[in-house]
Parts: sequence; structure tokens; C-alpha cells
Amino acid sequence: MIARTPAPSRAFLRRFAPLLLLPLGACDWVVMAPSGDVAMQQRDLILISTALMLLIVLPVMGTIGWFAWKYRAKAQAEDYDPDWDHSTSLELLIWSAPLLIIIALGAVTWTSTHLLDPYRPIERIDSARKVDPAAKRLQVEVVAMDWKWLFIYPELGIATVNELAAPVDRPIEFKITSSTIMNSFFVPALAGQIYAMPGMQTTLHAVANKPGTFDGFSANYSGAGFSNMRFKFHAMDQGGFDQWVARVKASGATLDRATYVKLEQPSEKVKPLYFAGVEPRLFHAALNMCAQPGKRCMDEIMMTDMHGGAGKESAHDTKGLRHDGTIDVGGYHPVEPGKKGEIAQPAGMTPAAKQTPAAQGNQAPGQQDHEGHGAHHGN
Repeated sequence: MIARTPAPSRAFLRRFAPLLLLPLGACDWVVMAPSGDVAMQQRDLILISTALMLLIVLPVMGTIGWFAWKYRAKAQAEDYDPDWDHSTSLELLIWSAPLLIIIALGAVTWTSTHLLDPYRPIERIDSARKVDPAAKRLQVEVVAMDWKWLFIYPELGIATVNELAAPVDRPIEFKITSSTIMNSFFVPALAGQIYAMPGMQTTLHAVANKPGTFDGFSANYSGAGFSNMRFKFHAMDQGGFDQWVARVKASGATLDRATYVKLEQPSEKVKPLYFAGVEPRLFHAALNMCAQPGKRCMDEIMMTDMHGGAGKESAHDTKGLRHDGTIDVGGYHPVEPGKKGEIAQPAGMTPAAKQTPAAQGNQAPGQQDHEGHGAHHGN
């Protein structure tokens, strides 16, 4: 008996096939196995849409192989007709099946677009429990910065940077904006992504159903520090959440407008920061781009425009109308979780001396250059 050696190609594939799966080893299927009801419903949409499309794709792929086999040259099929050009039954099959699938996809899209509208408050905790009308939603105000996330809990009077927490089974209402350019707020285990834009507010409603720590990040490229613009979302029971709030309040730091202006300066790989107190209406100032001293709020400007303007004398009042973020903020020393007082600057934060508008050739109104000349007020 002669032993046959496998073909070289087959032996190669058998030996190195496991290596071909290595790129999939780092895949995180959190989108297909989320921990929040909203994300689960979105997962179901992916599965339903895929199944409906496969109703056409699989039969078509199978039919291609069947036709190629049946009408191959050696088969000499009896029903082979080279002059065939029409079949009513085949036309009905070809057009009716895709039409029915499009109708089904349209119905699913219509209902899910309204039921999963991020601006619409959620009506259920999960598939078996409805939201109690008397239950209070957790309010979280989100500001996307370069390149970090600021979370303000207005009802609790606290704020955090690059760390988010919420109780399990409690509806959450996010109010989202950006301090500079457009980003995208995304916690895959919780809900879908939604954009964060300067001067605008978006809203997202969600709920976490399982305790755990999940990744959140920006899903929209926003510059050099985009890759590290990540944070952790902690879903915990009410007792654990209360302990987390107590740790934040123990930091002793306060987030006022001056601290906010310094915080919004570009920095990368910023560790979580805690603020035990928050200045009232700080999110309103961030949303309307008037957190910096002397800046006029956008809603105030729009209200003035709606009433016909502020008169001819306002043509020279341009000091508070510059919203490009150019300001000399000085040094900034945020407080790490569990610590009090000032510490070193976060890694990647540019010293203020290197980022002043005059050094960049872009002076703020009223600022003088090295020769003592005032800045030009452009339109």
C-alpha cells in the first residue's frame, strides 16, 4: 500500500488556516451583543435587514450555480432554447420577490425611524418592562472637546472628564454639543451614535440593562488627538452609582467658566478628572459659545437679529462676537479622581505660552503684539 502525500496547496492551507483567523481575534462584537435596550433594538434591525436581503441573495447565488451546471456544454439539456426571450412566470418571480422585500424593509424602516428616534424619550426599560411615567430620567450634558469628553450632571452638581456612569435600568437623557468642531458621541453597548456640533444641541435617550464597563469614543474624525478621544461608561446598580457620585464630590474641585476655558484647550490622553461642583448654566454657555469672558451668547445674538438688530451703533461692537477660541488661558492643572488640589498637566496639553493667539499670528481682539500694536478687528 502506497501512502499518498497531500497536495502542497492543501497541506499549506491546513497548516496555516488558523493564522488566517488571527485578524478576527481582536474583533469586539459589542454591536451584536449590546447591554442597552436601544442598542439591542438596533441590533435586531441589522439582523432583520440582513435576513430580508439574504432571501434574494441566497436563491440567486444558488440559481447561478444550478443554471451553470444544468446548461453546461456536456449536459445537452432537452429544454435548452438559444432563442428564448420571454417568460411571464419568470418575470413575475423576478419582480415580485424584490418588491415584497422592499415593502418589508420600508415598513421596518418607517416604524424604527420613529420608535428609535434619538430625540424621542424611551418608553420601555427592556422588552418586558415599560418605563414608569413617574420615574425621573438621569440628565447628562455632554461637551465634546479637543480631544476629550466633558460630562456634566446638572441635577447632581458634578462633572467628569473622560468618565461616564449611570444606574442600570434608569433612562438617560443626553444633551450633546461640541466646543470646537464636529464629533460623534458613541457608546456601542448603549445606543447608536449621534453628532456633537458646536453651537448646536443634539439629544440621545438610552438605558443600560446590564452592569459593566463599556467603551465610548468619537466616531467622527476630528484631528490629531482623535484616536485617543475615548472614555469609559460604567453601568452599575443604584448603590454603586451613589458611591461613584460620592467619590466625584470628594475631589473638591470646581468647574467654573475660567476652568472650563482652560479645559477646552487641545490636549490628548487626558485621564479621568472629577469636579465636585459646576457653575450653573455652564452647558448653556458652552452650547452658545460664550463661556469665555466678554463673549456674547449665540442665543442672545439670534434674539437681537430676530428683533431687527441692535442699531447702527452696534456695528463697532465686535469685541464679543469672535468665537474662534483664541484666548490666552494660562496654565491649567486639573484634579485627578480621588485627589485634591492641583496636579501636573495632562499628557499632551500644550503649555499656554506656546498657544497664545499672538504667537500663532492670530490675535484676539484688544491683544497687542510684541511691538505694542493692537489686534485688527476683522469681519
